[in-house]
Amino acid sequence: MQHGADKTAIRDAATILLIRGAGRDAQVLMGQRGAKAAFMPDKFVFPGGAVDAADAAVPLARPMPGACLTRLAQGHAQPQALAAAAIRELWEETGLAIGQPGDWRDPPEDWQGFAAKGLVPDAHSLRYIFRAITPPGRPRRFDARFFLAQAAAVTDDLDDFSGACDELSHLQWVSLRAARKLNLPFITEIVLSEAQAWIEGEAMDPSVPFFDNSTDESCFRRIA
Repeated sequence: MQHGADKTAIRDAATILLIRGAGRDAQVLMGQRGAKAAFMPDKFVFPGGAVDAADAAVPLARPMPGACLTRLAQGHAQPQALAAAAIRELWEETGLAIGQPGDWRDPPEDWQGFAAKGLVPDAHSLRYIFRAITPPGRPRRFDARFFLAQAAAVTDDLDDFSGACDELSHLQWVSLRAARKLNLPFITEIVLSEAQAWIEGEAMDPSVPFFDNSTDESCFRRIA
């Protein structure tokens, strides 16, 4: 993490919607932020967080699909760093790893536990589905990319969160319909709605929805 940085500056971030099951029976993994958290206190969210500088140098067993990389590159010079950050945040906040067997030398500090499992992060299962920039005036601002991944990509017991840090509480698998009744941030509700429509069988536009709040004038567009 970057210490001493301007906390109101827009930081790149990555979030994972980890999906178990299919269709109307699908579940998503969510957790609740603490009541004293500076950003979105008490809200239920998907695992995710800011990109660390070290994420850009993390080796990936397999890259993301080419179309996703192309769209990510429209807003980031190192799209694979976003994929790595999404996998790292899932690992840190839930204890669940998406990786392939392999060894790598001198992993960054935040990746040492992951590497100790004998795994190299694997981005092949991640699908880039949404981008949103936090509006001005918030205590933290992020340029967040949301990824969808199937639980089958996880190497661990899907119900074992014993390796999770304490950033999210009440980690749980919840149906997509029930999740929309939780105390959600606005953008989480929007992303969840988009994902639900696709998971339950609606055709998904190949372009990526983008809520751009980088200035005082909010705009919506799609990343083709």
